[in-house]
Amino acid sequence: METRERRNALLLFSKVPEAGLVKTRLTTLKDGAFAPEVASALYHCMLFDVVEICCAALSALEERSEAACAAAEARGEEGVRDVYELVISTTPAGNVEAMRKLFADAGEWPRELVMIADEGASFDEHYNHAFEQTWERGADCILSMGADMPALTVNDVLAGFEALHKLDGVDGGGIVLAPDQEMGVSVIGWTRATDFDHSGVFYNSDGLTVLPAYIQKARALGLPALYLPPIPDVDTMADLMHNITLVEALNYCAPFDGNTPPWRTADALAQMGWDEVRVMPNDLRDPREHIDK
Repeated sequence: METRERRNALLLFSKVPEAGLVKTRLTTLKDGAFAPEVASALYHCMLFDVVEICCAALSALEERSEAACAAAEARGEEGVRDVYELVISTTPAGNVEAMRKLFADAGEWPRELVMIADEGASFDEHYNHAFEQTWERGADCILSMGADMPALTVNDVLAGFEALHKLDGVDGGGIVLAPDQEMGVSVIGWTRATDFDHSGVFYNSDGLTVLPAYIQKARALGLPALYLPPIPDVDTMADLMHNITLVEALNYCAPFDGNTPPWRTADALAQMGWDEVRVMPNDLRDPREHIDK
């Protein structure tokens, strides 16, 4: 029996970490605590951590695919060999070379990193343009995410592609999505057969936030949607506080659970003196006088 090749793309959206142009909600330019240079350096660490985690996940997926193909061949059955490409989409077009240099200057990476530029008059259009280019590269499945997720794990990426593969071959396709912590999504993807795009999602005329906007579009089209575990991103200082606790836990747990940890982000937070989160006690809780004796 022949083995079918299925081409998968992990589409990662990222700006070049330039001071004053990335993570400005963490800076004193808006309502954050950091100088623009500090926030961009922190984002730089997040970006590299996310790419390393994604590389580890894609290698694990390729190993699984090879083992599954060998088992199928031994049984005389048709197999599916999954191949994976990591595509980093940035903007404007002039920043593609800057992004290539950023990664080249850091040394060798576990796999080739493909760089493209997305264009458009809105985030919806930028997102659609990146997807269009990735389909043109031959992808059968696209899983997309941002680079501001230091709590991303290898298992999150595995779960995303496993869900996409359940939809591969489904008539009309379907989508997969993981929510973030603020009514948005941190991961979204679908198969080539899916007639779907991002239009009207990030700039929704009814005022819907991103997660319900995607669900509304899928419902209107009758598309199946598979729900993935939530993954928080970092936009605000409150988001950062939450992620600081996750980064600490992930780095401690890594030797025991085998995940690739966000070690650069952890080091940066430690150097900034922001590696611990403490909160003042408060009384905003259910009454406990009748049970605490």
